[in-house]
Amino acid sequence: MRKIAFFDFDGTITTTDTLFEVIKYHKGKTKFYMGLLLNLPYLIGFKIKLITNQYAKEKFLEYFFKGMEFSKFQKICDDFATGTLPSVIRPGAAAEIQKLKYTGFEVVIVSASAENWIKAWADEIGVQLIGSQLEIADDKVTGKLMGNNCNGGEKVARIKLVYDLADFDEIVAYGDTTGDKPMLALATKSFYKPFRQ
Repeated sequence: MRKIAFFDFDGTITTTDTLFEVIKYHKGKTKFYMGLLLNLPYLIGFKIKLITNQYAKEKFLEYFFKGMEFSKFQKICDDFATGTLPSVIRPGAAAEIQKLKYTGFEVVIVSASAENWIKAWADEIGVQLIGSQLEIADDKVTGKLMGNNCNGGEKVARIKLVYDLADFDEIVAYGDTTGDKPMLALATKSFYKPFRQ
């Protein structure tokens, strides 16, 4: 009997949006908040649905990381993932992942965040990862995403590229926003905002 569990990351496993956390980690809080202020129109535009999540995200990534050497960027992400990221993991989510692994589930994180700052942590706890992909050109971060932001229907599309869901007898999914609902609909059992205490 094959069993698989899909977890959203930001807000479900973590207490906060890790894009903002990795920026704070690299730039410091003062530069982060200055940049946030300058990019506020994009955040507001996304909230009132004038622009897409992907467009707003790319504007933030461009502002803070465009032109950075990829090796330097990845080192920052890895250090963040192993050093700072554990402090924003919800204890209930961490316990659930370990319980699922113990009972024979394959566990997969499916995140709109870039894989770069999640992978070292995911590897450490022994789970798979599907996330947004950053575009790299001439060994530098462009700030653009490669393909679509891994959110909403794109989560389902990306899951189906990797897994034939007909092979699994049990599918569970965990999420916390409307962007997770298509993924939750794939599951035989789904949980919405399950780790909020």
